[in-house]
Amino acid sequence: MTKKKAQGGWAETLKTVVYAGLIAVGIRTIAFEPFNIPSGSMIPTLLVGDYLFVSKYSYGYSRASLPFSPNLFSGRIFGHLPARGDVAVFKLPSDGTTDYIKRIVGLPGDRIQVRGGVLFVNGQSVRRESVGTYTVEGDGPRMSVRRYQETLPASTGAEPRTHSIIEISDDQPADNTPEYLVPANHVFAMGDNRDNSQDSRYMYAVGFVPVENLVGRAEFLFFSTDGSARWWEVWAWPFTIRWSRLFTAVR
Repeated sequence: MTKKKAQGGWAETLKTVVYAGLIAVGIRTIAFEPFNIPSGSMIPTLLVGDYLFVSKYSYGYSRASLPFSPNLFSGRIFGHLPARGDVAVFKLPSDGTTDYIKRIVGLPGDRIQVRGGVLFVNGQSVRRESVGTYTVEGDGPRMSVRRYQETLPASTGAEPRTHSIIEISDDQPADNTPEYLVPANHVFAMGDNRDNSQDSRYMYAVGFVPVENLVGRAEFLFFSTDGSARWWEVWAWPFTIRWSRLFTAVR
């Protein structure tokens, strides 16, 4: 092989790598981005060790949609609001970089309050039906908690959304809150693990989430592991996969 041909081969390889990288960044920016779940704030909907895809186009595009959130523009392009009940990824308002994933329960102009563990939207209690108990594993000590089916009021043009939540009790620190009026261009987000979620109820930590901070809507799981095998225990990996959760929609 001549030196010229070798140089040409390296150039073609480099171009292929660059093109592949640009395509990957493009897909991640405008279509889907993968995320993993490191904490239990969204149990039972999402478990520690779940991996999911978030659709970037669902709410339009802002700087939060871009890698590293560069300050290139403000607002959203092709933007529209989430529906109540959407599970969404957003940038933490206090730093603009940390990714959080919660359920959107309040839209601009909504009045949100929790009384005795029951969520109220615009003065009306959200229907909450007991469906027994749930055993929490993989997020601290193993414990049994109460499980409910909660149905959020319909957003404009959408159906009411029913999802599962869990509660240790109805007398935890965030089970009784003031009434919050969601400002324009903001949403109110809560975790499904109601007594173990730092969310919009904690104004000093999260508070109202600017619409501009929305990254996208959680769509479906593509992988899930309980994390019980260490990285070098290759023979144990198949037994740690939660096969029943693969390719399931996030509801």
